Amino acid sequence: MPLILILAVPWLLLRMLGSLGVEPLRGWRTSGRLALAFLFGLAGVMHFTAYREDYRVMIPPPFPRELWLVYLSGLFELAGAVGLLVARFRRAAALGLMLLLVAVFPANVYAARENLRFSGQPHPDLALRAAIQLLYFGAVWWCGWRRPAAPALAGAAGTDKVAPTDPAPSEDARA
Repeated sequence: MPLILILAVPWLLLRMLGSLGVEPLRGWRTSGRLALAFLFGLAGVMHFTAYREDYRVMIPPPFPRELWLVYLSGLFELAGAVGLLVARFRRAAALGLMLLLVAVFPANVYAARENLRFSGQPHPDLALRAAIQLLYFGAVWWCGWRRPAAPALAGAAGTDKVAPTDPAPSEDARA
């Protein structure tokens, strides 16, 4: 379960800070983007540490088990983490991270089927790892790729919604 906690704990802590008055963290999406940046930043850095050998062993056949692939995926994770933090690059970074999650999934399948160890710990079973990967994909999509719906205005055709009293859109509506 630590893989889920690396995303969930920072997300919830950041959101709690928002509820305590830290204005930029008042929205779930902003808190989520920061938590995702932490997750992918941490994972990216790990590709350049002693864990690089654990990542290298996870590369499934027929791909070469060469370190440059590990370094490349680490660079992509770091670039995605930074991109999520910059509004101009947010959607491109989210798309890149979603594609990366799909691209590296065969390595997770291989690691689970071969009972490989990561940092001395057994790799999560395939069903759990697939669920975590889907959770990460969904979080990246929601926090970085998806554009929020525009708020409905009072009197708009086919709606009975009332216009918000604050003309500024909420944080989660901006993105």
